Amino acid sequence: MPCILCGCLLAKIDEQLERAAHLAGLLPEDRLESPLDAVGSWSAGDLLGHILDCVAGFCAALYAAEPHKLAHFQQLRELPVNLSISPREFRRRLEIYRAHIAEGFALLEDADLARSIPTVFVPAGVTLLTLLLGNLEHLINHKHQLFELLKRMGVRVETADLYRLRNE
Repeated sequence: MPCILCGCLLAKIDEQLERAAHLAGLLPEDRLESPLDAVGSWSAGDLLGHILDCVAGFCAALYAAEPHKLAHFQQLRELPVNLSISPREFRRRLEIYRAHIAEGFALLEDADLARSIPTVFVPAGVTLLTLLLGNLEHLINHKHQLFELLKRMGVRVETADLYRLRNE
């Protein structure tokens, strides 16, 4: 069965993960606890921890699509997310999730993207594609938040730091 769409979607997710890791690597270590906006808001380290939560969402969706074949994905739930984390630890953990996402996608065919997956919010289910795109949107929004934070910190970042530019 064809896997063209699955391959394209995985490539886009992987691109976003790579760019998030790149941006995290630009964070000054001495500024990790600086609040993003106002006093009491997330710090840069908190944002990295939340991005891990976004990425874990891909693994959860893939597990829901293939619970028997991906039963070992349940171990990922033991990894803490939504806590302040260093860029080095963020990148290390991101690679763990990245490998699991690739493993999950290797089991999919394009037709699987149309399968309905029950969720906590929609027990009747939504398509796997909808779940994956929702996670991608969440990741992209927080990746952009990290980009903007770096700019406010005075780190020189450009479009190529945010996006993988493609030459025509």
